[in-house]
Amino acid sequence: MNVRRAGEGDEAVLHGLWQEFEREVPEPPGFPTEEWSEQWRTLRASIGGGGAVYLAEDGERALGVVHLKPPDRGIVHVEWAHVAREARRRGVLTTLLRTALGEVATADASIVTLEALRSNEPALTVWRKLGFDEVEYFMAAPLDTLARRLEDAPAGASRASTHVQTDDRLSVERALAQFVPRLEQPDVRDAANGWIRIAAPLLDADRDAQGRFARDLSDRLGAVVVALAAERGAVVRFRLYERGRMVDEYLSVPAFYGELPKGDELALAANPTLVARLTGADPDEVRRVARNAASPADLPPAGELYAQIAHLLGVEP
Repeated sequence: MNVRRAGEGDEAVLHGLWQEFEREVPEPPGFPTEEWSEQWRTLRASIGGGGAVYLAEDGERALGVVHLKPPDRGIVHVEWAHVAREARRRGVLTTLLRTALGEVATADASIVTLEALRSNEPALTVWRKLGFDEVEYFMAAPLDTLARRLEDAPAGASRASTHVQTDDRLSVERALAQFVPRLEQPDVRDAANGWIRIAAPLLDADRDAQGRFARDLSDRLGAVVVALAAERGAVVRFRLYERGRMVDEYLSVPAFYGELPKGDELALAANPTLVARLTGADPDEVRRVARNAASPADLPPAGELYAQIAHLLGVEP
């Protein structure tokens, strides 16, 4: 195998490799296909301007290519890498990379980056084995889907309350002593209907923090704990914990934050039998009040639904 620097006279060879690459790794649906003229313009800029384009060959047959863009502020970007299918598992890519990086290493570069499609799992496996990690996500959404979600997802205020099934306020306050520094003086109310209510500004807009808080309380006290929240002024969620384990979760609009597999969507429906056992709620009322919908518009306003579910569970809203 011979590895050499590519020049402008190699356009036909590079074009052939590019066509193979495009057939094997097409653009995602909806994205335009990059024309060879655009790709060749980028390659020429690197060939003549501080980047590195290397070809691997076996006689007259091209085995692969690596294209590094010129270093920028200590970062070298792998713009394109492709190895012909019949030449894989022979060390072609590593040889190309080692040679090309050896050329740009003198430019004080310390980081190497690249982009890869999530659908190209074989390539992702190779890059991960070479030490590449995901550091950011490039995300895409169809315009009509995004427009519909923006209409259905008003960014209103959030509020949360956490309820411990006990009359023992002293034990709750002792458990809270672990969390007070980060909760900034939580509001703790005396027991009503056998539940002590806790609220804190930190938990209002952070559903993950509230979930961790409720789980830790339930684990420490060995008690049933309900984490209830109205999120973004649009949807209502409750999580039910028993001895530190979440046993049920309800979200009024399961797909509010994005499409879910059908199984995950169904899992966000309230379990009437379980809710009744742990809170004393009437199972028929759980079915009637804590129902799911495709849009917030199909349910009562979030504040109203929040109060209805609090009443259903027997806790103070």
